[in-house]
Amino acid sequence: MDRPRLRVLYISRGYTTHDHRFLESFVGAGWTPIHLPLLDERLDKRPLPAGVDTLSWGKDIGGLATPEDWENRRKKLIELLSDTGPDVVIAGPVQTGALLAALARAKPLVTVSWGTDLLVDADASEEARYFTRYALDNSAGVFGDCRAVRDAVHRHSSIPDDRIVTFPWGIDLERFSPGPSALTLRRDLGWVENAVFISTRSWEQVYAVDVLVRAFALVLKRFPSARLLLLGDGSLEPEIRQLITELGLEEFIHAPGRARYDLLPDYFRSADVYVSAAVSDGTSISLLEAMACGLPVVVSNSFGNLEWVRAGVNGALAAPGDAESLSEAMLSVVSRADEAARMREENVATARRRADWKVNFPGLVTLVERLVAG
Repeated sequence: MDRPRLRVLYISRGYTTHDHRFLESFVGAGWTPIHLPLLDERLDKRPLPAGVDTLSWGKDIGGLATPEDWENRRKKLIELLSDTGPDVVIAGPVQTGALLAALARAKPLVTVSWGTDLLVDADASEEARYFTRYALDNSAGVFGDCRAVRDAVHRHSSIPDDRIVTFPWGIDLERFSPGPSALTLRRDLGWVENAVFISTRSWEQVYAVDVLVRAFALVLKRFPSARLLLLGDGSLEPEIRQLITELGLEEFIHAPGRARYDLLPDYFRSADVYVSAAVSDGTSISLLEAMACGLPVVVSNSFGNLEWVRAGVNGALAAPGDAESLSEAMLSVVSRADEAARMREENVATARRRADWKVNFPGLVTLVERLVAG
């Protein structure tokens, strides 16, 4: 039997690598997706996948700062729903995209949690808890990328368990794999003999890049050959670059900005250890990408990370927000070359076994088509 050709309205914060992957997979499932980003924020330079239309809120629609902004967005979304007639709305994060869809009475609504929205933001205040419950209770189903998110859905809503789909968002294992790097980065920087850490997280508060920089300064005192490849950018860039200067780390940290997606595998292959100081993660895509490229990993001991990283087996864990704890975890990996080799093998095997997007995505397709069918 042919699968239904669903018309899908997909609402997200902006346009990232993850949004590109979702939209491309919707097309691959035989659906007709329409993308409605909340913000004019493009973190992925690639065009929309072929077969995807996009909508705009219009020049007269403001942000989401005031009750009037929310009401204007709600009215506009009702108008767009009437014009496009989607079979299903897939929206996130919970307290913005999904909440707007719920306020506009979009049905059926499948909420996509982006991790932090349920793991941190949902409990930030009584108001946040109310908005979270409202969005979830008006959703026909929810998709999340780890058990911690699934548990949070149950805490904040009455959605039946069979309407929650949980699987890691996964990665393209054909693209992210071990091997030599095509970049001459280490040679150009004079880092051929150095131990290179890599971070690819955005320079935003939740990713605690300042904590990572301070931790690296501590590592350098005890392991002078360490270097840090600090990819990314964000709203905290002025503060991060000033901190690097204040700590005298300019010659030890290379921060070229956000890397193009097609170059990411070669950046990972140019490094020895992946590190993230994020205080909140579901299933981190950058973590999976690094694992698939064969890197030992150092991450915070919280939420989704615990489903992927076992201390001493494939990496190390650190207390969130604690630079000293993070530095000890980084040292525990970089100073033990024999264990690092074993960790690389473990991570490649784990990624291939559990992080294949093409294998995982059909679970979401099944949920959506079941909800649309009734």
